[in-house]
Amino acid sequence: MLRLTRLNDSELWLNPLLIEMVEATPDAVVTLTNGHKYIVRENPEKIAADIVQFYRSIGIAGVASAKGGAP
Repeated sequence: MLRLTRLNDSELWLNPLLIEMVEATPDAVVTLTNGHKYIVRENPEKIAADIVQFYRSIGIAGVASAKGGAP
Protein backbone atom coordinates (compact mmCIF):
# COMPACT_ATOMS: atom_id res chain seq x y z
CA MET A 1 0.00 0.00 0.00
CA LEU A 2 1.11 3.58 -0.62
CA ARG A 3 0.76 6.15 2.14
CA LEU A 4 -0.17 9.54 0.70
CA THR A 5 -1.25 12.83 2.25
CA ARG A 6 -4.41 14.68 1.29
CA LEU A 7 -4.36 18.48 1.11
CA ASN A 8 -6.00 18.68 4.58
CA ASP A 9 -3.06 16.62 5.99
CA SER A 10 -5.12 13.46 6.52
CA GLU A 11 -3.43 10.19 5.65
CA LEU A 12 -4.61 8.15 2.68
CA TRP A 13 -3.55 4.58 1.88
CA LEU A 14 -3.96 3.41 -1.73
CA ASN A 15 -3.34 0.10 -3.43
CA PRO A 16 -0.72 0.83 -6.14
CA LEU A 17 -2.13 -1.93 -8.33
CA LEU A 18 -5.31 0.13 -8.72
CA ILE A 19 -3.60 3.38 -9.77
CA GLU A 20 -4.36 4.18 -13.39
CA MET A 21 -2.89 7.67 -13.68
CA VAL A 22 -1.10 10.42 -11.72
CA GLU A 23 -1.41 14.00 -12.97
CA ALA A 24 0.25 17.25 -11.88
CA THR A 25 -2.37 20.01 -12.13
CA PRO A 26 -0.39 21.63 -10.17
CA ASP A 27 -1.40 19.40 -7.23
CA ALA A 28 -0.99 15.67 -7.78
CA VAL A 29 -4.25 13.98 -8.78
CA VAL A 30 -4.25 10.19 -8.45
CA THR A 31 -6.91 8.40 -10.52
CA LEU A 32 -7.77 4.79 -9.72
CA THR A 33 -9.05 2.20 -12.17
CA ASN A 34 -12.55 2.58 -10.68
CA GLY A 35 -12.57 6.30 -11.56
CA HIS A 36 -12.07 7.64 -8.03
CA LYS A 37 -9.72 10.62 -7.88
CA TYR A 38 -7.63 11.83 -4.96
CA ILE A 39 -5.70 15.09 -4.67
CA VAL A 40 -2.52 14.59 -2.65
CA ARG A 41 0.49 16.61 -1.46
CA GLU A 42 3.19 14.29 -2.84
CA ASN A 43 4.59 15.10 -6.27
CA PRO A 44 4.09 12.67 -9.18
CA GLU A 45 7.80 11.74 -9.26
CA LYS A 46 7.71 10.60 -5.62
CA ILE A 47 4.49 8.68 -6.21
CA ALA A 48 6.03 6.95 -9.25
CA ALA A 49 9.15 6.02 -7.25
CA ASP A 50 6.97 4.64 -4.43
CA ILE A 51 4.96 2.57 -6.94
CA VAL A 52 8.15 1.09 -8.42
CA GLN A 53 9.42 0.31 -4.91
CA PHE A 54 6.11 -1.42 -4.12
CA TYR A 55 6.27 -3.49 -7.33
CA ARG A 56 9.82 -4.55 -6.48
CA SER A 57 8.82 -5.47 -2.92
CA ILE A 58 6.17 -7.90 -4.20
CA GLY A 59 8.39 -9.24 -6.98
CA ILE A 60 6.65 -7.92 -10.10
CA ALA A 61 9.33 -5.43 -11.16
CA GLY A 62 12.98 -6.16 -11.77
CA VAL A 63 15.86 -4.36 -10.16
CA ALA A 64 17.91 -2.10 -12.45
CA SER A 65 21.41 -3.38 -13.08
CA ALA A 66 24.50 -1.39 -12.19
CA LYS A 67 25.06 -0.85 -15.94
CA GLY A 68 21.90 1.22 -16.26
CA GLY A 69 19.35 -1.42 -17.19
CA ALA A 70 15.65 -0.61 -17.16
CA PRO A 71 13.70 -1.08 -13.87
